Amino acid sequence: MQLIYKPKKRLLTRMFVTSLSIIALVGFGFAWLVTVLHAQNRYAQITAEYIAELPVIAAEFRENNLIPITQAEDNDNIETSYIMATCNDHFTSLWRSQLAKDLQLTDICEKYLDIKDDYQAYYLDFDGLPSYLVFKLSTVIDGKAFHLLILKDAANIIAELKKFNRLTYFRLAIVLGAAIFLLISAAYWGMLPLKQLKQELLKLKQGKQQSLSDDYPVELQEITQALNQLIIQSQQRQSRYQDAMNDLAHSLKTRLAASIALIDDSSLTQQDKDQQIQQQIQDMDHLVKYQLKRAMMGRQGLLKEHTDIKPILDQLIQMLSKLYQSKNINFILHCPNDLAFPVSKGDLMELCGNLIENAAKFCISTIEITAQQQTNGLLKLQVDDDGPGVDETYRQKVTQRGGRADTQYAGQGIGLAVCVELVSSYGGSFEIKTSHLQGAAFIIELPYTS
Repeated sequence: MQLIYKPKKRLLTRMFVTSLSIIALVGFGFAWLVTVLHAQNRYAQITAEYIAELPVIAAEFRENNLIPITQAEDNDNIETSYIMATCNDHFTSLWRSQLAKDLQLTDICEKYLDIKDDYQAYYLDFDGLPSYLVFKLSTVIDGKAFHLLILKDAANIIAELKKFNRLTYFRLAIVLGAAIFLLISAAYWGMLPLKQLKQELLKLKQGKQQSLSDDYPVELQEITQALNQLIIQSQQRQSRYQDAMNDLAHSLKTRLAASIALIDDSSLTQQDKDQQIQQQIQDMDHLVKYQLKRAMMGRQGLLKEHTDIKPILDQLIQMLSKLYQSKNINFILHCPNDLAFPVSKGDLMELCGNLIENAAKFCISTIEITAQQQTNGLLKLQVDDDGPGVDETYRQKVTQRGGRADTQYAGQGIGLAVCVELVSSYGGSFEIKTSHLQGAAFIIELPYTS
């Protein structure tokens, strides 16, 4: 089996390699330019020295009463201490000094012709011999152009330039080493916020943290803020799902209990039982769809419609009468037949069911339900009972999820909290007072919308 190694993609590696490549390219380019400029400068210095010696060279020629550039190759009468050669306009050799002949330097002009257009046109190389620096002086005699080439052993200058080059590249190596150190430091320092982000995300995953902190660099703040918004939305969605499932379980519990009571009710015919149980099943199906829709969209996303309240109240009274038949509750209903609340059917069933069931659970024998449109335009739903009531110190607690004022009765403390959430979503108000029946009065007011 062949193992294939696939390296991981790392942002830090990309940044490091790219930055180091740019620094190396610029550094080596700059070093090369420095060495070239230094070589040209040294050549210019030596050229200036030779130019300063031109009077000495001219004096040597004057003593011999000869002009070397016009002499034939075999003329050896010119004595000079310089390595020299003369060329015509086409760089054909005319004359060499005796010293050039002694050093076996041939074809000086022709070799210069090969390099004269190079950027380093001041080195002449001879096979098996040292390199020479060459300096060109041009003149015109009798209308013809001639060139005087003066050569100088380049061993010392080459050694000097090599030493300078080594020093330059050594300094470059130091600079690159410092650059690598600074790059690593900068990369580590620059990646610290990402490392912090990774650690905080891990804590979020483990449940040790609820949101990302705010002390990130400006470049990452938009990302962390967006992540925090996603986290909040996720938490809200999860909370909404959990609340919806709890509400669904709470609503279905009452319908299941009512169905069991209907099955055990011997006073009903089988046809009546089937009809009422079918009604309960339809209500449960409606509640399931309603709660699932609320879990997906939230309360604010549900369609607001007008729903007749009287049929819902009649159905709830019938159901709860069977469920709490041992109490023989006297339900008193005040509600016009044509009164409609600006609430979806699912919300209105949930709202009325929780209020009336809560009253049935705590009442002694009487529950009074009033639904009406008031003169101020508000729609009012009030449920009174003759039970123990709710003490003022507990009225806020019982409207919170899990909050219960009396643990004597079974329950999860969800119903009234659901009512408060529903009323708030429709822009209404929820209030708990003392009833004229000496028990609790739950009052809901909703704005009427056409």
